[in-house]
Amino acid sequence: MTSSEPVPETLEPDGPTWPAQPTYSNLGEVRAHLLPSKACRPRTHGSPSPDPQPLPPPLPKKTLTRTQSLPTQGPPTPGSARAQQPRQLLLGSHSVDETQAKAGPACPPAELTFSVPDSTLGLLFRDLSSLEAVHAAVAARQLEGLRVIRALLRARLMGGHPGPCCPGDGFRLLDSSPCMESGEALYYRVVRMHEERWHILAAKVPKPGAEVPHPWGLELQASLPPHFNLQGLCGLVPEGALPGAPWRGPAVLVAEVPERTVAQWLAEVGAQRSQEFAWAVALLLLQLSAALEHLEAQGAALAELRPENLLLVAPRGCAASEPPRLLLADFGRVRRWSLGAPGTHAPQLGRLLRALLGPAGLLAASLASPLAAGLERLAAQLPRLRPSAARTRGALQALLWGPGPELRGRGAQLGPWLRARRALLVLHLAERAAGGEAPGLEDWLCCEYLAEATEALLSQALVLLWD
Repeated sequence: MTSSEPVPETLEPDGPTWPAQPTYSNLGEVRAHLLPSKACRPRTHGSPSPDPQPLPPPLPKKTLTRTQSLPTQGPPTPGSARAQQPRQLLLGSHSVDETQAKAGPACPPAELTFSVPDSTLGLLFRDLSSLEAVHAAVAARQLEGLRVIRALLRARLMGGHPGPCCPGDGFRLLDSSPCMESGEALYYRVVRMHEERWHILAAKVPKPGAEVPHPWGLELQASLPPHFNLQGLCGLVPEGALPGAPWRGPAVLVAEVPERTVAQWLAEVGAQRSQEFAWAVALLLLQLSAALEHLEAQGAALAELRPENLLLVAPRGCAASEPPRLLLADFGRVRRWSLGAPGTHAPQLGRLLRALLGPAGLLAASLASPLAAGLERLAAQLPRLRPSAARTRGALQALLWGPGPELRGRGAQLGPWLRARRALLVLHLAERAAGGEAPGLEDWLCCEYLAEATEALLSQALVLLWD
């Protein structure tokens, strides 16, 4: 210790803390370290004592016996010479075997990255001379990388959730007219201010004469954590907090400001019937299936799917040309649902898909593409087979990114296809990033698909679509 202040003779609980846990190989030396040195011992006022006080004798040395699960050397501390030495391998763990431990000390990294030194590649691959072992390790690392990319993209596309309202929040109405009108509500842009933070939210005001919402569904909406395809709540605008507001009473605040509904989008682009239109329909139904899958997992079901109550917003951090983000907002029509019942949303999804595609067979005949044919096939299969929302989502993922119908036979090698697609997606994202192009909503949805897909799920999707 180098402080000039007197050091108390007994250490208090709020004494100095170690940056890392020390290694207690000699308790006497540790006790000596905790005592002040001679130059720093407190002195009394007056003439110095001619006889310095001797230090207490150290305790006898004692070496602690360590178990097999602990390292044989303590964690390095800043400035110590041991920090430069490699850590020894842990015996009794799944990271290495006893043969590798006897080969000598090594410091394998936590994961396989490009910066891994050549000296540790053999430990990570187990057998660097085996091509199969290298392929397996690289495939596992690609899967782990896709999951990391998926989480990062989701956080960027959703942005920071504004959170609930707090006492002392201020509110300001940006427009006296609604920014968007859905089948059940009017939406007004509102700024919420708290100290130096502010968020642009939307006040959701029920339309005059709208159906009375079911309270259980609203309670469920308020209790759910943020979901990419479910409308999130941020509390209420207290009555009187917005002077001159064109509504009476409190209004619900939602996190995302909607731009239009699926019904309005269909009226704008539905007459085109192009390949881009079919792709956009599949992406919208994929997001809707993800929202319904989350509801079914909560034991809830939407009584009626209406395109005028499905909202579209721009994903955060994406270009205007990117596909929109879909939000399910009609929680007033959400009811309790038995988890053991067959897919309750399948007939509604089939009717909605048919309304988006137009008359039966028209889209497939005009485009003559596997995607258009697959959407027509799915619209016919949904009311007949009544799959869950999760299986419907898997079928839409297969239509968008494969595997195609040529791999639906028994004995098809879906595992190699899945590994190849993961590798190609990683290369695709790297090439786009090198060109300065940020990944968008479609890239994230594809990452989510390939990161969670298995051979069994792929086989189920092919059966639903083509059998």
